[in-house]
Amino acid sequence: MPQKAKLGQNFLVDPSARIRIVEALGDISQKTVVEIGPGKAAITELLAQRARKLIAVELDRELAPLLSEKFTDAPVEIIEQDILTVDLAALRGSSEDKLLVVGNLPYYITSDILLHLFRYHDAISRAVVMMQREVGDRVAAAPGSSDYGSLSATTQLYAKVEDLLTLPPNAFSPPPKVHSSVLRLTFAPRFEELHVDPQGFIAFLRQCFAQKRKTLANNLRAAGVEAARISAAAASAGISPLARAEALPLEAMAKLYRSLK
Repeated sequence: MPQKAKLGQNFLVDPSARIRIVEALGDISQKTVVEIGPGKAAITELLAQRARKLIAVELDRELAPLLSEKFTDAPVEIIEQDILTVDLAALRGSSEDKLLVVGNLPYYITSDILLHLFRYHDAISRAVVMMQREVGDRVAAAPGSSDYGSLSATTQLYAKVEDLLTLPPNAFSPPPKVHSSVLRLTFAPRFEELHVDPQGFIAFLRQCFAQKRKTLANNLRAAGVEAARISAAAASAGISPLARAEALPLEAMAKLYRSLK
């Protein structure tokens, strides 16, 4: 159907994958779980049996009422809404009740959803998310690899990333044209450890990764930083201004950021 294609929906049908994804969340018997895009409830059914409370956020106007009917007698709340507009902090039962998140993220808004989760990092303890393998490789990439970039750095600022499994196209219906990755994000923001302020440092990372083929110095100059300041800060941080952002770990990037302030 046109609407389904627009939403980029590929429904998980692999039974063993369903179980592995739910188990990757850990013990959820006393937890509130937020599921992004429950679709046809392949994972929702398992979560409803195990979670203290399940909140399923479904954008599809056809699927949301069907899900509400299906889980009338279970501790499941269906929210018909775009996940990008949901106040995740408001879904917590208390300040001590951190959320667990699970979902199959559409390709065209994977980065947007991840950034939305990071905005609510104080409210989330763990997320198990499916995405196209190409994007998963970027999220989990280590500094120095060709896949490492702004999304990798930003994600790893907020969470420990584990690449759990790869799912072939036939694990979904309809099958996508690509493989998918399942990642587990254990939220543990590093801003205090790195002695940087979140807003400023993330903006700095975007500047440094603006053009991957350019050096740090060139990207920072393009962002309006004077060449003399860049040279002095790089020397103070022990970093070559000819280095590229993807070659440097977050510790080195934070040292350069602090030297520029």
